[in-house]
Amino acid sequence: MKPTIGITMGDAAGIGPEIIVKALLDQKVYQTCDPLVIGDAKMLERALTVTNTSLTIHAIQTVAEAKFEYGTIDIIDLDLLPADLPFGQVSAEAGNAAYQYLAKSIQLAQAGEIQSICTAPLNKEALHLGGHLYPGHTEILAALTDTEDFSMMLTTPNLRVIHLTTHMGLIAAIESITPERTYTVVKLAHDTLSKAGLDKPRIAVCGINPHAGENGLFGNGEEEEKLAPGIARAAAEGIDVTGPYPADTLFFRAGRGDFDMVVACYHDQGHAPIKVMGIEDGVNITVGLKGGIIRTSVDHGTAFDIAGKNIAGEASMLAAIRSAIELAPKR
Repeated sequence: MKPTIGITMGDAAGIGPEIIVKALLDQKVYQTCDPLVIGDAKMLERALTVTNTSLTIHAIQTVAEAKFEYGTIDIIDLDLLPADLPFGQVSAEAGNAAYQYLAKSIQLAQAGEIQSICTAPLNKEALHLGGHLYPGHTEILAALTDTEDFSMMLTTPNLRVIHLTTHMGLIAAIESITPERTYTVVKLAHDTLSKAGLDKPRIAVCGINPHAGENGLFGNGEEEEKLAPGIARAAAEGIDVTGPYPADTLFFRAGRGDFDMVVACYHDQGHAPIKVMGIEDGVNITVGLKGGIIRTSVDHGTAFDIAGKNIAGEASMLAAIRSAIELAPKR
């Protein structure tokens, strides 16, 4: 049974509506999932004009009304924005609407009406002007699902990476790593891939120091103190996890198929290999949300400078939809 993927429009003053329309021109999307846009129908209608695309917009209020037929874009129409919303401008209206689209998608996911959420980009300044003081999608998702333990996962066609820490300085990141956090993220990785249908996923953990510390030669025993106990705890529960390994060779090994997921200790340790191996196909994923909700995202921003000009490409949106399908809990 194909999963239903909720695609939120993001900030409609940006390229979100355009890349959604372009992505849904791909028949393969409809062969592998039932796509459902959540946003403003009039913004999609405008995107059809911008992209010179001949599709039909089917504005609905419930999932049961959806047709899920190629050539027709089903959209849960929240009708929040004026038809003449300016392209490429920060606005409170668009920021609030982006929040409301995401909130609606969470409601649908919690009700089991969609199996994954795929998000077009929002603008943080507009979000704040709209009265929603969050750094971005991830924090909204965590707040609305009452989730404390979550993580960022990045994927390309040949590599999956999940992070112990993300947006903090390197010294603070290392200080914040604990055996409990290591265990939690390893388990999130295992549970996410298992629910997606991967039998006994193989997980490998990066070392913090060069050569993973090389038996105390580098660093102050961080691998033994912060990583090893969490790895051992997860392994004792039957999770196929090993490490810590030197990061300089681990990503190569994972890329050739030795492992299904790499646990990175800090932001650049995980992001840099992903960007090198497939920046155009990179997908940002939030895992660990309560209820097993999976959220995938394009790996770019709202691109206000090119919005409404039919320049934006849909490759990252297609990659995000594919990941949403791949990681959707099997029904």
